[in-house]
Amino acid sequence: MMSLGLLIIRLAVGVTFIGHGAQKLFGMFGGHGLKGTGGFFDSIGIKPGYTMALLAGLSELVGGGLFALGLLTPLGAILIVITMLGAIVKVHGPNGFWNTAQGYEYNFILIVIAVGVALIGAGTYSLDSILF
Repeated sequence: MMSLGLLIIRLAVGVTFIGHGAQKLFGMFGGHGLKGTGGFFDSIGIKPGYTMALLAGLSELVGGGLFALGLLTPLGAILIVITMLGAIVKVHGPNGFWNTAQGYEYNFILIVIAVGVALIGAGTYSLDSILF
């Protein structure tokens, strides 16, 4: 049952990150694409905005994909954690913890989940289990 639970967690978090990456990179799911996200990044002091938006989008897309598949799970988790730390430092941190005030609560929970799964392992229903 633990492996099934890990699969559910990995899929939910991983697919969500794939979606966030697609928002930044391709403007899908209501996102603003690289140009819009890059402009936002520039406006909050993340420079060069376009390049950093590309890196953030790729980190979310690739990290989410690796995490969902359970392939190189620690690497996927690292990409997720780095992206969420950036969001906390540059956007949500000054607003406090709670999401109701645009705080970092959501980012924090995603970091905890990513680190927890990386430490436990991806479980039986993962490519890590098959390949390694």
